Amino acid sequence: MTDNAAPDEHDPGEGTPAASATGRPPTFTSWLRSRSDGELAALLSARPDLVQPVPADIGALAARATSRNTVLRVLERLDRFTLQVLEAVIALGDDRLSEPVGVRTVDLAEALGTLPRPGAADGAATTARGGTPTVAAPAGDPLTDALDTLLELALVWPDRGRIRPVQVLRELIPHPAQLGPPARVLLNGLPHGAATRLARDLVPDSTAHTPVETVATFLADPARVLGLIGQVGPQARRLLDGMAWGPPNGTVSDARREVSLATASSPVETLISRALLLPSGEDTLTLPREAALALRSGQLFREVTTAPPPVAGTENPADAVTRAAAGQAFTVLRAIEELLERWSQDPAAVLRNGGLGVRDLRRAAQAMDTDETTAALFVEVAHAAGLLGTDDRVEGEWLPTRAYDLWRETPPERRWLRLASAWLDSDRVAALNGSRDSGGRVRNVLGAGLVRPAAPQSRRDLLGEMATAPPGFAVLPESLSARLSWRRPRRQSPVYAELVEIAASEAAALGLTGRGALAEHTRPLLDGEDDDAAGILAAEMPKPLDYVLVQGDLTAVAPGPLVTGLARDLALVADVESTGGATVYRFTEESVRRALDAGQGVADITALLERHSRTPLPQALRYLVSDVGRRHGRLRAGSASSYLRCDEPALLEELLSDRRTQDLGLFRLAPTVVASRANRASLMERLRQLGYHPVPESGDGSMRLSRPEARRADPVDAPPPPGGSFREMARAAVRAVRAGDEASTVARRPIPLPEDGPPGSRTAAVLDALTRAAKDGRRVWIGYTDTDGRQVSRIVEPSGVDGGFLTAYDATRAAVHRFAVHRVNAVAELDGPGAGRSGG
Repeated sequence: MTDNAAPDEHDPGEGTPAASATGRPPTFTSWLRSRSDGELAALLSARPDLVQPVPADIGALAARATSRNTVLRVLERLDRFTLQVLEAVIALGDDRLSEPVGVRTVDLAEALGTLPRPGAADGAATTARGGTPTVAAPAGDPLTDALDTLLELALVWPDRGRIRPVQVLRELIPHPAQLGPPARVLLNGLPHGAATRLARDLVPDSTAHTPVETVATFLADPARVLGLIGQVGPQARRLLDGMAWGPPNGTVSDARREVSLATASSPVETLISRALLLPSGEDTLTLPREAALALRSGQLFREVTTAPPPVAGTENPADAVTRAAAGQAFTVLRAIEELLERWSQDPAAVLRNGGLGVRDLRRAAQAMDTDETTAALFVEVAHAAGLLGTDDRVEGEWLPTRAYDLWRETPPERRWLRLASAWLDSDRVAALNGSRDSGGRVRNVLGAGLVRPAAPQSRRDLLGEMATAPPGFAVLPESLSARLSWRRPRRQSPVYAELVEIAASEAAALGLTGRGALAEHTRPLLDGEDDDAAGILAAEMPKPLDYVLVQGDLTAVAPGPLVTGLARDLALVADVESTGGATVYRFTEESVRRALDAGQGVADITALLERHSRTPLPQALRYLVSDVGRRHGRLRAGSASSYLRCDEPALLEELLSDRRTQDLGLFRLAPTVVASRANRASLMERLRQLGYHPVPESGDGSMRLSRPEARRADPVDAPPPPGGSFREMARAAVRAVRAGDEASTVARRPIPLPEDGPPGSRTAAVLDALTRAAKDGRRVWIGYTDTDGRQVSRIVEPSGVDGGFLTAYDATRAAVHRFAVHRVNAVAELDGPGAGRSGG
């Protein structure tokens, strides 16, 4: 594996974790090796990208933990104070300044001026100007907490009583605390003559070996630097003061001009001649780090904030917030169920770009009784949760998946948790629907243009910040913005601000927040505690009802959510007229005929309503059901091209004489049979429009009644597992890394294998060595070429060799594994107590 970190940090071949055991200087790799399993698991949990894939050993883990991209990702998660502490470690612990490398904690505290904030009571509520309630953060030791965080994230590491940053940070943060590089770095870039002239002017009696060392040692003394600053005039001093707090670079023509104390004639030349400004390019002058620190009186930052601003907002009863959010969660469930049930019968078409058309989105909004923006969000969330997918037809359609049927049978709180978790982890932003991309193309719901990789983190940032407020406390948007600016300073951008604003509105629409405050069931959800979240939400969710109130105006009112079976039966026999706190169903001829077409009889419909109605059935509804049932099926349509059959010749005579049926081309074949030029589907649709109630029949004359077909799409990827499973994976990854590290560092005695000889002699020697190890019950080390062509080390406990394969317990994988013998390129015996059976 390629080691992207500096050589002074990594020592993959080092076999002992402590430097004192070998007398060698400690390295970042040896420090990682000395960490406990719990500390390594905490590192992998905090930085999950380090286990994708699982590193082969500690050396590989160290290389990955200090690679550029992984460190950039973790820097984005640091708050302002922790980032200031890290920049202080980089600035004061720069090994280019002096020896020994690293910085002491006491020097950090002095440079940062960090002390616990006085008078901040834990969770104490105060009142800010204007009477807006605020909540102060608890006091503590901020510097210790920040260093613990940096150590846990492996961004810094201890070295002989000092703190060192990982090497790549000097590249990623080239100007820590807005400071320029040390004078020694800038002096090394000067021509020898210029460095000699500076040394002669500043330290004429120096005994140093080189002029660079002479000037660098001179500038390392803050008192001498202040003395040089006191020699310059007012204009030059203003230039220094303007660069003291950064940026440390300035542009000037001919920055590399030759200047001495005797020839300096301008403020800039005065500073150059005293090494207070040094060239770092043809037209760039840089303020050395030592000069900036002297100008700042040793302080690294103008302002050090150890905690975010207090949260400002309004207080609400926590139970009222949770009830409001639970009510919205129930609305989300009902809306998505209504849409997917409708799309199972009449699906929406898939656009060429894979999205959903504007007309279909408008119809979806009408079906869910909401606006198009919210409808787009609900559709995207259903798709992210694996409930919505496309079929495999050439002209695709959006359909519920088979997972939807299982989802619908689960309790409401579990249904909502699946939707909320899918939204939290989705990288799609539904609010971008209708906007245009850089090429001028309109973005569509479910299309490819809505992906924003930063969306999941912005949602968790927002909700996590809201979770820091007390229950029921609605944080003002400007207060949230200020706290997020402190919490995630490296993420701040117009795009991030837009994503946070969108996340706030979507969280409210999905029921994660209520009245502007975080709902109680959302707090455990953010921590991956799904069971706790479900328990809280279940107590607030409306309980499903098994009854309705049938009224005299041919409507039925469901005062709450209905149990699944009743909801489906009622949706078959009646149409939803309005939704809200209660759902109103209306009975019509079409809805009753729909139930009859599905195979139910008049008695079945009446019995259903009598069984589930808390009010007596009105006479008008009984008449409607019996009247439609009496006319239903009197006409039967078959295929001739099509025909109508009826046991009542008078009804057929009525049809033949009806002017509205002339387009059907009806003609009599027999007293009880009439044929038509239209096909059966067109004939039935037209007759239903005219108020007749035909039903199809099969070739043997029996009626063909069936429920509407519920179409389903192929399964899609399920939502990711909750956070708890990753903690288990982190612990398993630590075990694998430890085993791999043991395999790469354990003391071993190689078994000689023939380099030359007849074909197969080397393989035969490997087989013989492994067979003897299996017989003696000894663990051995093997060098192995895996299927990807990588050379890996394994400590195995052979159990048998057969058919060219070694069957052995692999400690790295903590499982029995089969190895191809021809891929084993080295075998070694183990020394020490680990040579016997491991008992694994």
